[in-house]
Amino acid sequence: MSGLVGKAVTLAKTAVTVAKPQAEIFLRYAKVELVPPKPGDIPAIRAGLGKLIHSAKTGAYKNLTVKEAWINTLVGIEIWCWFFVGECIGKRHLVGYDV
Repeated sequence: MSGLVGKAVTLAKTAVTVAKPQAEIFLRYAKVELVPPKPGDIPAIRAGLGKLIHSAKTGAYKNLTVKEAWINTLVGIEIWCWFFVGECIGKRHLVGYDV
């Protein structure tokens, strides 16, 4: 039993040693990517939406590379999936409202 506890402690120390650099990288990116937009970001967001609408009206989306189109498609699918997950969480049910 004593050997098992000693191995568990060693395993825990090794796990902390291995996970620490990865956690630091995650936290560095999380501080930048996971913050809500600031009021100073709103003009840039409006400009981006305006550019998106303009490209949809003029057909500029036809000039995208396959890689850019694929990335845009994946982002759209991700947004749709998060909408669906949010609806399921809000309903507290997968199919319909639980009356």
